[in-house]
Amino acid sequence: MYTDLALHIDGQWLNGDGRAGEDVINPATEKPLGRLPHASAADLDRTLEAAKKGFEVWRNTPAYERSKVLRKAAGLVRERADKIARIMTQEQGKVLAEARVEVLVTADIIEWYAEEGRRSYGRIVQGRQKAVRQMVMQEPVGVVAAFTPWNFPTLTPARKIGGALAAGCSLILKASEETPGSCVELVRCVVEAGVPPGVLNLVFGVPAKVSEHLIPSDIVRKVSFTGSIPVGKHLAALAAKGVKRTTLELGGHSPVVVFGDADPEKTADTIAAFKYRNAGQVCISPTRFYVQEPVYDRFLKRFTDYANGIKLGDGLENGVTMGPMANSRRLDALESFVSDAKTRGGKIVTGGKRRGNQGYYFEPTVVTDIPDDSKVMTEEPFGPIAPIVTFKTLDEVVARANSLQYGLAAYAFTSSVATATAIGDALESGMVGVNSVAISTPETPFGGVKESGYGSEGGIEGLEAYTVTKFISQA
Repeated sequence: MYTDLALHIDGQWLNGDGRAGEDVINPATEKPLGRLPHASAADLDRTLEAAKKGFEVWRNTPAYERSKVLRKAAGLVRERADKIARIMTQEQGKVLAEARVEVLVTADIIEWYAEEGRRSYGRIVQGRQKAVRQMVMQEPVGVVAAFTPWNFPTLTPARKIGGALAAGCSLILKASEETPGSCVELVRCVVEAGVPPGVLNLVFGVPAKVSEHLIPSDIVRKVSFTGSIPVGKHLAALAAKGVKRTTLELGGHSPVVVFGDADPEKTADTIAAFKYRNAGQVCISPTRFYVQEPVYDRFLKRFTDYANGIKLGDGLENGVTMGPMANSRRLDALESFVSDAKTRGGKIVTGGKRRGNQGYYFEPTVVTDIPDDSKVMTEEPFGPIAPIVTFKTLDEVVARANSLQYGLAAYAFTSSVATATAIGDALESGMVGVNSVAISTPETPFGGVKESGYGSEGGIEGLEAYTVTKFISQA
């Protein structure tokens, strides 16, 4: 069973009622799951007014009470994890086990913000005169407009919902039209936990029309966006016209550096599993593999064996370990990466093509013998393609890894403490995993540098992103 799709505005669920809309497609079958209503211009205006009123209520609600609502919401998400995960697999394609993990992490994110929201501390600064009291306070920034993509339909919205609501802001969430059902269920949990009307609103529509309606409004004071670099730049420009705060988590092209002193088989098992998670449709997915020459052959063999052992199919079926791509656009993009690699002399070790005639399936793919200026080495593939090449020295691989304008995530594997320290310091990235892929948790900052964006979600930084600093000097 799928779910009833609706907008949520000012505490009310609104279905089609003559609104324009679109079908939501199951990527495993290419069949429609349901009809998603789009918010009209009047709906968006109503949402802005609702969020404005909701903010006045929520900002004056004690942090302790806000925390209770969010903790209850997290509990509801956990209770409904199986249901939400099944909806997610139907609309996004990832295997059911991965979907369920995402939903449980979603609950963890909301719960963490529920607790951290009670600890948005200010401070007293000693005055230069005895009678002067100087106070630094953190206050909610105001109404937030947030935009989230299709690859993590509950986790990414949860970061914005948790941070904004814990800080005392109200939120207008524009989630992905391709994967709306699981986000509808997430919002339903927060609403049923007791959040007041107008505090959390959910809209869908033509993305450009929605963003160009919401962001210029004087009501919106903060914009949070997760998605592609070109769209992020456009939204940042819209926000800049109103001098509005922004958090941008944009694309990545994560280098993986495997040194000759690392265990090549163990490393290949770890990083291959991470690579093919969600069919590679992950912003922090490892996407450029640099392996030092002494262990290259062993690493390549083990990595290829892992790719060949993946069972491709409908994520709801038992035994399937990788589902379809989320949409047909990804198939076209992946075929272009493979075509370019072949023309550049690349060798397709395994995979490299679409599987079957129904569903958006693409085989786990390994490519070798390609130059650093090939398409797959310079553009984010966002799919199950792993280009694997060699390197000789630390200085060489650092220069190659840092050569692009991406800077979201990076990974390195070595048994040397000195090398681990050196590569961790040298990689230009917002997040670096050394002998680890655990770089995304509720309690740690998540964000990039260079064209991968700015600002952080998660950790205390994720809460501060939704606050402004006020200084009060009282004599």
